Amino acid sequence: MQEEIKPGIYRHYKGGQYRFLYEAINTETKEPLVVYQDLKDKTKIWARPRNMFLSEVAVKDEKRPRFEFIRAEEIEPWEHQYKRALADYQNLLKQTAKDKEEFIKYALSDFLSDILPTYDHLKMSLNGLSEEDSKNAWVEGVRHVLKQFKEILSGRGIEEIKTVGEKFDHNTMDAIDGAGETVRQEIMPGYKLNGRVIRPAKVIVE
Repeated sequence: MQEEIKPGIYRHYKGGQYRFLYEAINTETKEPLVVYQDLKDKTKIWARPRNMFLSEVAVKDEKRPRFEFIRAEEIEPWEHQYKRALADYQNLLKQTAKDKEEFIKYALSDFLSDILPTYDHLKMSLNGLSEEDSKNAWVEGVRHVLKQFKEILSGRGIEEIKTVGEKFDHNTMDAIDGAGETVRQEIMPGYKLNGRVIRPAKVIVE
């Protein structure tokens, strides 16, 4: 009767540890084989004749098993493996969808860094106008364009950072002058994209 090979972990007489996977048959010679996995590098799968796997070797004039059984390993039922694999797959799908959503959400950042200065310049063009100039038809046209611009940006998740009169926030603002905790003047507007700062506001504090 052939010696049984127990499922579990075996130590090679040279020190390496291996997981017994299964027994197989050589299709050409019909010789029984043992297939096992290297625990140090799990990409390596080995096979050797069954009688050699079970044989003994002489080490310093002492006979020792070529592969010594050192511990059993609980085999997880196929149902559990399937459920775990399915859960991993579902988590992968969720993460992929989340990554795609994040990419789409913030893909505008580079484009906005180019277009926001134009928006800022339009706003600045209305600063300091006299009462008479502010009634000019071209001024009303600029205001209309700015209103449309703001609505489009808002619809894409762009939010201008509030500054003047607000408490200085180092997460959303850069103080270029002054000392204090309150924003006195805004030098350059800052913006958020879907809650993430894409350009901090430059301010003077007091």
